Amino acid sequence: MLWRDVVELGNATETETLGEITSTYTWRTVFANKKGVRQSEFYQASATGLKPELVFVVRSEEYSNDERLKHNNKEYAIVRTYDKGETTEITVQTYVGSDV
Repeated sequence: MLWRDVVELGNATETETLGEITSTYTWRTVFANKKGVRQSEFYQASATGLKPELVFVVRSEEYSNDERLKHNNKEYAIVRTYDKGETTEITVQTYVGSDV
């Protein structure tokens, strides 16, 4: 399998300073393949309020229950993963939040 895309996977680390909790993300770069969201998956997710946009396939050993994904300077929230053995499909939607 050719790995044509580069993404960053990230998890939050919370720190407390003077009673205020802040989240900072630690990012690591991995190779991936970008795919479109299947029509059936899109409509099923839309019924529950999710708006899946893209699917990225990464090597399973490189995925660590990450919360966010960056691709082409755009940040996405990970809404679903599917472990297929050697690879994991990561379904994402645009991240909208205040801690970016």
